[in-house]
Amino acid sequence: MSGLLVAGTTSDAGKSVVTAGLCRWLARQGVKVAPFKAQNMSLNSMVTSDGAEIGRAQYMQAQAAGVEPAALMNPVLLKPGSDRRSQVVVLGRPVAEVDALQYGAHKERLKGVVLESLDELRAKYDVVVCEGAGSPAEINLRGGDIVNMGLARAANLPVVVVGDIDRGGVFASLYGTVALLEPADQALIAGFVINKFRGAEELLAPGLEQLAMLTGRPTLGVLPWKLGLYLDSEDTLALDAPRPDAKGPYGKQTLRIAVVRFPRISNFTDMDALACEPGVVVRYAASAGDLAEADLVVLPGTRATVSDLAWLRERGMADEVRRRAEEGRPVLGICGGYQMLAEEIVDDVESKRGRTRGLGLLPASVEFQKEKTLGRPTGSAYGEPVHAYEIHHGIVTAQGEPFLDGCRKGAVWGTTWHGAMENDGFRRAFLADVARTAEREFVPAPDVSFDALREATLDALGDLVEEHMDTDALWRVIEHGAPVGLPVVPPGGAPEPPAAAVV
Repeated sequence: MSGLLVAGTTSDAGKSVVTAGLCRWLARQGVKVAPFKAQNMSLNSMVTSDGAEIGRAQYMQAQAAGVEPAALMNPVLLKPGSDRRSQVVVLGRPVAEVDALQYGAHKERLKGVVLESLDELRAKYDVVVCEGAGSPAEINLRGGDIVNMGLARAANLPVVVVGDIDRGGVFASLYGTVALLEPADQALIAGFVINKFRGAEELLAPGLEQLAMLTGRPTLGVLPWKLGLYLDSEDTLALDAPRPDAKGPYGKQTLRIAVVRFPRISNFTDMDALACEPGVVVRYAASAGDLAEADLVVLPGTRATVSDLAWLRERGMADEVRRRAEEGRPVLGICGGYQMLAEEIVDDVESKRGRTRGLGLLPASVEFQKEKTLGRPTGSAYGEPVHAYEIHHGIVTAQGEPFLDGCRKGAVWGTTWHGAMENDGFRRAFLADVARTAEREFVPAPDVSFDALREATLDALGDLVEEHMDTDALWRVIEHGAPVGLPVVPPGGAPEPPAAAVV
């Protein structure tokens, strides 16, 4: 056994959840399996036990596989700070800040890091399930590709392509993805997976048969639409996806939480644990009006603290947050959101804008450091233990009433710690405090375990693979690779340039 690459027709087609489901299914079979994503562009990241930063989705996939997350599982992580510039994190450590064109100069070196990381994982595990990025048919990027067909060719990985039928046009997307690839790439495409299907599967059957005739490749599974599988999403596309309705409250009233949707929002996975609480309604806000009726406003993490603070002011949301604080209505800032609540921000690193006036709602000041802080801190609040993680360049110096590593003033809380809400006792105590402050008759349920809910979600992903995919065919692909002699789907790559005219 060796490995498999899960590619997709688009971003958010379901690559991450299919990879996690495959990892859980294989682990159930007693296979020692690991996830891998050569290059991830995401602002949702996590810190491993040895202090390396990797994509949050790869961390979740390692949990699905039942193995310790490691930097090898996501050797290259890109963290966008604007539309053109990203921080490059290699094997868990930031190494450069580059624009899209400059990044190309790093590709050859990074390809070596990627292949060495994959080789090391293959030596340790029976199977490595790799996840692609975006679409393998982004032909403008094929020359420097190290995450889709470039990786598959270099590592001789069979590929399955996932298509999201809920978007429409799934057959055209699957066929077109293969048809745009050059013949050597097509030879590695072993089959398809259709995701998010709703309805009678027999109505889909004629299309599956025609797709197989047209491409010579089978559909290995049709995964049904299932809400609630959004944990540890990679990008903000997931924020627009339908989510399950909040469960009824344990007490008399619900608790309404508005999360500011910054342009460079990061680690919004912090909200997943809040959304799992019965009676807690989480909504993402992009205008001052969206904040008005909330019982708690959250300023989450961001990759661009100073520019997102300017965005907050431009939209009138900063005034609304300040008004809430003056009225004693709850506000929570996490990491970049906490930095915004300070009196002053000195940033010669991330935005390079020097001194910036903060919202002034907490007795704190921020100074950005070149060295990134990565850690897995522990502490306590409300008498409850808290295990968290931190990822930031900004160092906050705070006074006043302590709150985790940060501070509190009246109804305003701030902390740099991500993941604190995943601690059940602390989450319940914090929400109870918010409810009292907001004068809401909300009572946290006493028995919600976020870890148990996460495990149940990962088991549900494994069930999807086991119940709705051709697992015998999957085994053959994993063990033996793509079948030999697969047909080339026309046009099969770039056409030959036209011959020069003879005069």
